[in-house]
Amino acid sequence: MTNEQFKDFSPTIPTYPGIYKFLDAEGGILYVGKAKNLRNRLSSYFGDKKHTTAKTKSLVKHADRIEFTFVETETDALLLENTLIKQHQPRYNVMLKDEKSPLVYICIKNERFPRVFLTRKTFRDGSAYFGPYLSKMRVAQIIELIRKLFQLRTCNLSLTAENIEKGKFKPCLEYHIKNCAAPCVGFEDETSYNGKIEQIKNMLKGNFNAVKVHLKAEMQRFAENLQFEQAQLMKDKLTLFEDYQGKSTVVNPAIHDVDVFAIAGDEKEAFVNYLKVVSGAIIHTFTLTLTKNLDEDQETLLVYAIQALREKFNSISGEIIVPIPVALPGVTVTVPKIGDKKKLLELSEKNVQYHLLQQKRDAASKTGRQTASERILRTLQADLHMTEAPLHIECFDNSNIHGTNPVSSCVVFRNAKPAKRDYRHYNVKTVEGPNDFASMEEVVYRRYKRLLAEGQDLPQLIIIDGGKGQLSAAMKSLRALDLEGKVTVVGIAKKLEELYFPDDPVPLHINKKSESLKVIQQARNEAHRFAITFHRDQRSRNFLKTELTEIPGIGTKTAEKLLQHFGSVTRLREAEATEIEKVAGKSVLEKLEVYFSSRE
Repeated sequence: MTNEQFKDFSPTIPTYPGIYKFLDAEGGILYVGKAKNLRNRLSSYFGDKKHTTAKTKSLVKHADRIEFTFVETETDALLLENTLIKQHQPRYNVMLKDEKSPLVYICIKNERFPRVFLTRKTFRDGSAYFGPYLSKMRVAQIIELIRKLFQLRTCNLSLTAENIEKGKFKPCLEYHIKNCAAPCVGFEDETSYNGKIEQIKNMLKGNFNAVKVHLKAEMQRFAENLQFEQAQLMKDKLTLFEDYQGKSTVVNPAIHDVDVFAIAGDEKEAFVNYLKVVSGAIIHTFTLTLTKNLDEDQETLLVYAIQALREKFNSISGEIIVPIPVALPGVTVTVPKIGDKKKLLELSEKNVQYHLLQQKRDAASKTGRQTASERILRTLQADLHMTEAPLHIECFDNSNIHGTNPVSSCVVFRNAKPAKRDYRHYNVKTVEGPNDFASMEEVVYRRYKRLLAEGQDLPQLIIIDGGKGQLSAAMKSLRALDLEGKVTVVGIAKKLEELYFPDDPVPLHINKKSESLKVIQQARNEAHRFAITFHRDQRSRNFLKTELTEIPGIGTKTAEKLLQHFGSVTRLREAEATEIEKVAGKSVLEKLEVYFSSRE
């Protein structure tokens, strides 16, 4: 994707948090990224700022288009990015392809006297998982708080009733420092322990009031029993919990597994956005495009899209959230009016509306670019009285100085734009002396003889940089190849920007402000620049070849070394022998002395 294409695309990008995908021409995902501000993040890939890595340059070069989905928070963006990278394994993503996830969970193990610990992986083993969370450090702080509030075991002993009754275990250090109530030796029964686990679940779900009620009830019970030390300890725990509640940023999985759908469209197409939500987190997004028929209403399209998307992504969610009532058996259909589910629906609706806007702008931009190119070529076709638009243009120019090092260039334009990969330069082989006409005749013949031999397409328009003489020389070659009348050929004279046709003495004058003339001038200037550059290179090589490299025993590298130091052959001739010997050695000095003495 080019900077110009991104400038057209940029106004459609929102400034919300979200994820973006770089896609290739076949629709394959090259890269998935997240952003706090989508427009700012994507703009950093384009513009005058140089990319810092070769990988980023390659990504932008191979990207055909960009798609994005915006979400409510950076947390949602990270979750969605993580899921998409694991699912699609994009070529340019590295960090998240392995099995190690940047997200962490709190696990309450499915076992007798459950443990509570941090984990990166989830299993369907009946355990309760809370999260995911973004910060491992934050989760460690939460677990530390839980252990301060509720005395829990941290060992992995098998605390079956039989093992406890047989006395297989002894209290460990955790019991003696009052971090554990020692259920392993029966000092705490299962009912009391599970009561603490329930309060931990309430805390992680965000039901803070239930935890506070529990802690206050325990404090009151100890006080009534005159156990003031325990009552004070419970008060300290309550204060600690209230401090955590005020600073908590834990993800609250209030909404369980649901599928969210929103629809938008125009006269020809409809777009349905799909958000997959698991435990309150968006883990997948997709927008489906449907072609409308005359008799299909919005409800019919939405039902079809829901069934297709749920089947495509193997969704078994028991509830769907939609903007309008639909009849779907086997699932709960919710059309929310307020609350968190309404916010999810609004997010999906925003995404589908942006997708619709992006599609319209892409189509308008594409049409606009095609129209501009076609307009220029159609104008050029009319100005030159051609039978077809000149989609393929070639322009020739010669370069020499008093007949030395004659070269020619051929530049190629496709769709009114330079196709630099197709540029060619030529060393003139059969012409001696300053003869631009003969040089043009040779190069044109070589160019189109090769195209015909290789079966390549011929241009619709050939431009010759020069007046009637160069044009006549080019026509000799085209007649010899039986191409006269099959290709439009014009010559452009530099002084008055006149265009000449073969066998027509009267020049054609095109308006100086015409877009078609500007294309011809651009092709002429490119051919001139390309020829001059090649001629200078050849002249530099031949300069070395005709001077120092003609001396027996002195090669190109030695000659370059001498010229870099002394600047010219004249200065080399006038230099002291000791200096030459110091630069190139005694043997080279002797060869130069013999050569220069023979020239005196």
